[in-house]
Amino acid sequence: MNREDIMLSVSSGMPEKRWTHTLGVMSTSRQLAEQYGEDADRAELAAIIHDAAKFWPIEQQKNYIIQHELDQELLQYNKELWHAEIGAHLAWAQYGIDDRGIRDAIRYHTSGRAGMTLIEKIVWVADYIEPNRNFPGVDKARELAASSLDQCMLYGLNSTITLLIEKNRIIYPGTLAARNDLLSSLSE
Repeated sequence: MNREDIMLSVSSGMPEKRWTHTLGVMSTSRQLAEQYGEDADRAELAAIIHDAAKFWPIEQQKNYIIQHELDQELLQYNKELWHAEIGAHLAWAQYGIDDRGIRDAIRYHTSGRAGMTLIEKIVWVADYIEPNRNFPGVDKARELAASSLDQCMLYGLNSTITLLIEKNRIIYPGTLAARNDLLSSLSE
């Protein structure tokens, strides 16, 4: 399936506001890829698909994870993580994307993980700072992204983890691992 067909398919499955967000993630992914030396087309393709399953009903997401034997450990954690795992699978099953790097950028765009690749960091950061985002700290995150993806991610993960603690929510271990890995690599 070509890029335009994928865009049409993905956009038809989400509200206009989410598609506007996706367009912001696409442009930010492209810009960051060009800045940091990643293939901009790969980063943009991951951005197109990153929220493809976000607006599926929760039961449909749960059933998809079970039926396709995806990472069922995710079912023990926040439902906001599920769409990323499904999106990575859809990239392969529905859109024919064999590039594991693209699929992993989709898979980890919400949670992060230890040992993230450049494309994974780009899509994670782009999703966090795209121009339509408006939350306390987003301007600081954008400033950090201009000079360091790792510093931006660490800032974003710290903010996310703090918010989850304040809301007394369970924190996905992969998110903690991503934060700790970045902190370790930045302190070396």
